[in-house]
Parts: sequence; structure tokens; C-alpha cells
Amino acid sequence: MKKSEKAALIVNILDRHYPSTPVPLDHQDHFTLLVAVLLSAQCTDERVNKVTPTLFSKAKNPLKMSKLTEDEIYRIIKPCGLGPKKSKAIKALSEILVNEYDSEVPSDIRKLEKLPGVGHKTASVVISQGFGIPAFPVDTHIHRLSQRWGLTNGKNVVKTERDLKKIFPKDKWNKLHLQIIFWGREFCKARSCYALECKICKTCNPKRVRRFVHKQP
Repeated sequence: MKKSEKAALIVNILDRHYPSTPVPLDHQDHFTLLVAVLLSAQCTDERVNKVTPTLFSKAKNPLKMSKLTEDEIYRIIKPCGLGPKKSKAIKALSEILVNEYDSEVPSDIRKLEKLPGVGHKTASVVISQGFGIPAFPVDTHIHRLSQRWGLTNGKNVVKTERDLKKIFPKDKWNKLHLQIIFWGREFCKARSCYALECKICKTCNPKRVRRFVHKQP
């Protein structure tokens, strides 16, 4: 089966299961989305959503956040893991937004990537889910499923992102990013399916009989 044929089948299945794709991280605007996405690194969305109400009640914009100390931020976000690093980044990026961007989060992915603690994936999530600009952020779920479905050889997340952008129409990227994550969490988990059980795995590779071995990003 060609990758283009797989892509059409995948979109069809995902659209039926997830016709709407609400952003799983609770937020009110571009800034709170940026902070929530940063906190989600190596942390579940559920845990982030438990932490951010307290954080944003104290500082819901760059100016107020920049006035908190790193220790004040750390005490709130500690459950998310990597607390010292994340608290330092949140305070620093807030100061930059105040001083250089008039307290507005830029929609330019290159400017976002230059902010402390904001890598390519975080920036991609913000521009796609916050600004509606087409992007295809690749997290561990998407990297794993793309390999299982035979859409990429999985050498690294950079190549996976590039391969997916070639396969799927640009106007589908933002929705697909969330749909694939939802599917991975519900039907094609890291420690189940193994590319043998879920509907998409079986549809894309009907002759596969052995567990698929992933290549780590």
C-alpha cells in the first residue's frame, strides 16, 4: 500500500473517531498556552492542568509572571517535573516578552524558538493550536505511531515531521497532530497494540504478524 493510500485511510478513520479536536491543555490565551505547553514536557496534560490554575491565578500574563521569583514559580510547578529548569525558563521568557514583544507572544515560529525553554516542538504547538498556522509537532505518540503505520523510518523526530508533512495535506496538519495523539493514547499505546491490534495498524499493514520494534527518537 502506498503512503498516500495509507494517509487517506488514516484521515478517514481519525475524522470518524475525532471529528473535533479540543486542545487538551487548559489555557485562556497565547501566553497561558505557551506556558502550559512548556510545562507539558515529560509530564502528562492532566498534571499540567492541575498545576496551571494556581500558577495563572497569580500570574496570567507576561508582566505579572516576570515579577514572580523563580522559587515562587517552582513551588507551584514542581509536580510537573524538571521544576528548576522550567521555572527559570518561564520567568526568563516572560521578561523577554515584556521587554521585546510588548507582552505579546509572537506568531513567528523562529522567534518563539529563541525563547528560553521553547524548542521546535513547543513552538510548533503554539503556532498551530494558538494561532492556527499549519504545523506538525511531533511528540513521542506521533513518532511511535508514524513508525507503526509505515509512514516514516523513524530515524529521528525531525525526519518524522518532514515525512508527515509530505504525506498529509497542509490544511490537515493542525487537526491531525491532535487526532494522532488522541488515537495513540486510546487505541495504540506504547505498551499495547505493538502495531498488530488497533484498526489503523491493521489497515495500514494487514500482513504484519510480528510485533513492531520502534526506533527511538
